[in-house]
Amino acid sequence: MGIILKPIDIVDDITKEEFFEKYLKPRKPVVIKNMARKWPAYQKWTMDYMKQAVGDVEVPLYDSSKADPAAPINASAAKMKFGDYIDLIEREPTDLRIFLFDPIKQAPKLLDDYIFPKDLMGGFLDKYPNMFFGGKGSVTFLHYDIDMAHIFHTHFNGRKHILLFDYKWKDRLYQIPYATYALEDYDIEHPDFTKFPALDGVEGIECFLEHGDTLFMPTGYWHWMKYLDGSFSISLRAWDKSWAVKAHSLWNLTVQRNFDNFMKRNFKAKYMTWKEKKAIERANYALKKGLPKR
Repeated sequence: MGIILKPIDIVDDITKEEFFEKYLKPRKPVVIKNMARKWPAYQKWTMDYMKQAVGDVEVPLYDSSKADPAAPINASAAKMKFGDYIDLIEREPTDLRIFLFDPIKQAPKLLDDYIFPKDLMGGFLDKYPNMFFGGKGSVTFLHYDIDMAHIFHTHFNGRKHILLFDYKWKDRLYQIPYATYALEDYDIEHPDFTKFPALDGVEGIECFLEHGDTLFMPTGYWHWMKYLDGSFSISLRAWDKSWAVKAHSLWNLTVQRNFDNFMKRNFKAKYMTWKEKKAIERANYALKKGLPKR
């Protein structure tokens, strides 16, 4: 059977009413083709433009190696001047990427280049939204966002391959306890079902983004992303109106994160070994029980 992937819904444009009924209310992903075509960024945001705006800033870089159990989450692998990094990803494939970077804070003129989609929903969070840059072949590991926000993720200057999974599949995806990411020992693009049988039958959504495409990713959605070209994205985040989702976000950001960091500092590899074992146990239990129920 394998992992069951359905193509994502794609629309050129959408009204507030359609967006609410078909995607926001049922929490269903969709790609909106024309949303960013109304932005100045659609024409302006080339690699050279971004390099000129923030080229001298030193940025942390991340690779696809497995996380160090003793290091805090999001510990970087290297550092480089932003302009040098842009040159690198234009020149050759690399697994180095930048995430949770806010060049807009460094270059406020970028604020004029995009428009929050307030015609579709409210609750947007960031004055300085995060941007993400990756070289051809670089991969963002399977995870969901800790703050449980809705995300409008718009891509520029290339293509990106994305796999999405509803939050209900977290145990079958081998979620690491007290974390928002999955066991890093399998390749979700080409899984080994003998070693990781719980992945067999998991249902997801597949999408490909091109320049100017916007992915609406509802709260709690697990996502894996692969840069098919050296390129970049911006994420505009908005709160879900549900108080239960807000409470989940607060728990993740405070209690869970602080507990996890404390355990990492004090127990290091022993704690990580326990977490990986527990992730496998939970996945096998969910598979045995036929969870999640459709």
